[in-house]
Amino acid sequence: MIRKSLLYTFLAVSAYLAYVGITLSLMPPVAELADKKFTTTIQVKDWQGDYHPFVVGPKNRYWTPSGRIPAEMKWAVILAEDSNFYKHEGFDVKAIKNAIKYDLEKKSLKRGASTITQQTAKNLFLSREKTITRKLKEIYLAYRMEQELTKGRIIEFYLNVVELGPMVYGIGHGAQYYFGKPASSLTPRECAFLAAMLPGPRVAYNPYKNLGKVLKRSDMILRLLRQKGVLGEGEYQAALAQSPNVGRMQQKVDEVISAPPVFVSTSSARKEVVEKPVEPEAEKKEDTAVSPPSEDAATTNQNESVTDKK
Repeated sequence: MIRKSLLYTFLAVSAYLAYVGITLSLMPPVAELADKKFTTTIQVKDWQGDYHPFVVGPKNRYWTPSGRIPAEMKWAVILAEDSNFYKHEGFDVKAIKNAIKYDLEKKSLKRGASTITQQTAKNLFLSREKTITRKLKEIYLAYRMEQELTKGRIIEFYLNVVELGPMVYGIGHGAQYYFGKPASSLTPRECAFLAAMLPGPRVAYNPYKNLGKVLKRSDMILRLLRQKGVLGEGEYQAALAQSPNVGRMQQKVDEVISAPPVFVSTSSARKEVVEKPVEPEAEKKEDTAVSPPSEDAATTNQNESVTDKK
């Protein structure tokens, strides 16, 4: 009886591994993501649970190339979301071990330990189902992305597809939605504010419901930016003294309450937001990662800054 149970377990595991192997072999290629003209359409979910097509790439009128993304914005998400971004090759083994231990103790799949690269892979190619198979696909795609793309390109994709509000995806749209300006004009405080929302823009870090909580986390992120040398002391103090335009956000709250959010296509068929011409130096930087401000810039206190992602 025991032998049969072991045999069945072995066969089940073997079948699953074979299934995973076949599934991974059918994963889409990632090399094409290196092309600056690359455009694709993914499905994103609104706050009513319905899916809508979302354009990823230059044809999206809110798309913000790497050269127009402030360094403070890049470092805000790196220090808060994935402190080992410049050290790992797509996945963080130590974080995964800790997540597995936590999930086994809680008997759940609540902690995912996803890196920025894994989150980008998930957003571009995978569903939101919480399964071991999806996690394996995510890790595989993240590893492939690290082989084919620069860190700067990965951050560019990540920041252009993250959720920041009701049908608000990407920092280009987020900057316009909350502050009425292009992402290239964001202040350090505004960068930290948007980064602070990332763990849960729908509930936990929704500025409509928990503005104080978002501001507190943005203060923490600003402190990290100062500690790592991204901000000087004067810039840090000025950022702390600045308050986001709460009045503008209250207007958005009123609009959401009066009418459910309506999805608006972000394809190039609509009128594009006019921004200042890109300076030659900015164009050269579009495919480069932001330079670390110091030798230990990619590391920080895990208990204070790293947010586990599903």
